[in-house]
Amino acid sequence: MSASKQRIVGLLSAGLALLAAGAAGGYWLAHRAATSTADSRVKPLYWYDPMQPNQHFDKPGKSPFMDMQLLPKYADGTSEAAGIRVNANVIQNLGIRTGRVERTMLSAPLRAVGAAAFDERLLDLVQARVEGSIVRLRVKAPLERVRRGEPLADILAPQWLEAQQQYVALLRGDATSTTVLRQAARDRLLVLGVPESAIHELERTREARSTTTMYAPCDGVVTELTARQGATFTAGASLFRINGLKTVWVNAQVPEADISAVRTSSSVEVRATAWPGATFRGRVLALLPDVDPQTRTLTARVSIDNPDYRLSPGMYVTLEFSRAGGEPQLTVPTEAVITTGTRSVVIVQRPDASFMVANVKLGQEQDGHTVILSGLNEGERIVLSGQFLIDSEASLSATVRRLEAAPPQVKP
Repeated sequence: MSASKQRIVGLLSAGLALLAAGAAGGYWLAHRAATSTADSRVKPLYWYDPMQPNQHFDKPGKSPFMDMQLLPKYADGTSEAAGIRVNANVIQNLGIRTGRVERTMLSAPLRAVGAAAFDERLLDLVQARVEGSIVRLRVKAPLERVRRGEPLADILAPQWLEAQQQYVALLRGDATSTTVLRQAARDRLLVLGVPESAIHELERTREARSTTTMYAPCDGVVTELTARQGATFTAGASLFRINGLKTVWVNAQVPEADISAVRTSSSVEVRATAWPGATFRGRVLALLPDVDPQTRTLTARVSIDNPDYRLSPGMYVTLEFSRAGGEPQLTVPTEAVITTGTRSVVIVQRPDASFMVANVKLGQEQDGHTVILSGLNEGERIVLSGQFLIDSEASLSATVRRLEAAPPQVKP
């Protein structure tokens, strides 16, 4: 080989050696930079629960607050909780549905059930104020319906007979000085309990009778009958207890959480099982201050109009309370809310299509909608279904990212 050829081969060999050295150095520098970047990225400052961001943990694991993995926080300020991104195809495959936070008026009626009972305001008690006996009993069985002015019983009372005779004697006198005495005698009859109708009859005929008829003071049902024909009674004894049926009561059990929607004097629609298709009207008389510790319900006393006496005590009825008016409230579909026992959350879809968890404070629930007191804004898009699938997808993505960022293992 000539000297010139040897010189050319030597130059080529030196050039190839330099290129190889440069490539090796570049690879080493690139690997060094990648390793240092990966080391700084895969060494979090701490781990945290996105639902308890103020609580820090020094190692990964499952959150003690929720059934989810802790997320890392890195030195460069990035976090896997900054927004969960899910592929659009995955969203479609998972069947994730979204909706919006809306401001609506909760106006659906509140429903409750109860049983009809006698209206205690329509109770009349026929009582004896003197001693006597029942000569003739006109109403002989309990729960018989009676009308106002209908005879109940003929009574023999010695004190009544004596008072009537005195009054008749004064009625027959013509002296003006007996006017005051006549009025006093008449007042005595009223105090002794002689019926007004019997006094009018005495003034018309001016003849005292040995027996006096007692009449029903109102329309209703004889709910208690203690008088028996031929029996004697003492002063103060109760002979008849009559309850009116023009209105009836219903003591409805309203859940404690819904009691704020019921107002005294508000209207109520009532339907009875015994009368299909018929609607009765009523109003709330009072909210009784007594909460049942077992059912956590409060009693609402409702008065129901019963002009045709179709409602009888003991009948089951369904009530619809008209809710108290108010302002529109921020609401979401109830299916969007995840309740963990200590808190409630909603998954929000951001404008960039990522997802985040929002802590919310809940209000009342009605007809599939829940009031949001805080934590969301009107118009925000929220996830209605597939929340836990999103969480699973986020956990899988986080695992893949951690594996990709792990430094390569160098074989010895």
